[in-house]
Amino acid sequence: MNVARSFNNWRKYRQTVAELGRMSTRELHDLGIDRADIQRVARAAVSR
Repeated sequence: MNVARSFNNWRKYRQTVAELGRMSTRELHDLGIDRADIQRVARAAVSR
């Protein structure tokens, strides 16, 4: 994997974690996500 792709993946991961982290527990629940699952969901977003 090249440096640019690695950086973009890292940036996408951090952005996803930040956006989900700003959501309330109720909003996350509406999406079917527990607060403990935020990092897993962010990793999955990067792998797509």
